[in-house]
Amino acid sequence: MKVFEARLTVRSYECDFYGHVNNAVYLNYLEFARMEALFQEGFTLEQMRRDGYLVVIRRIEIDYKYPVTMGDALVIKTFVEKSGKTSGTFVQQIFREEDQRLVADARVTWVFTNLAGKPIPIPLAVRRAFDMVEET
Repeated sequence: MKVFEARLTVRSYECDFYGHVNNAVYLNYLEFARMEALFQEGFTLEQMRRDGYLVVIRRIEIDYKYPVTMGDALVIKTFVEKSGKTSGTFVQQIFREEDQRLVADARVTWVFTNLAGKPIPIPLAVRRAFDMVEET
């Protein structure tokens, strides 16, 4: 299993009235980490479009475990939990870097589509880059 890591620091405007990161902001953190994983493997949105496909999010489930505040450094780990012919699930875990405390745990279901939005098989290059084995 290949695990990708992305790092960021909590900014003041991401915090709510209580002084911790607003729940909705975690979606941005997770998107940032997924894009970083793609970039680390040489995939860009422009290149995927040129090749005739996109990866779109179908569902996100997040469990919030512990609050983080302005200035906290975060590490987001992303890996493929399972994949099928056209879709799969990433696990994304956000840790506070200082003490490696798990602050959020997410499951992200995605699907590959052509440019018209119809599901297509996951491209072989993507399967190889993310160590995906098709489950039957």
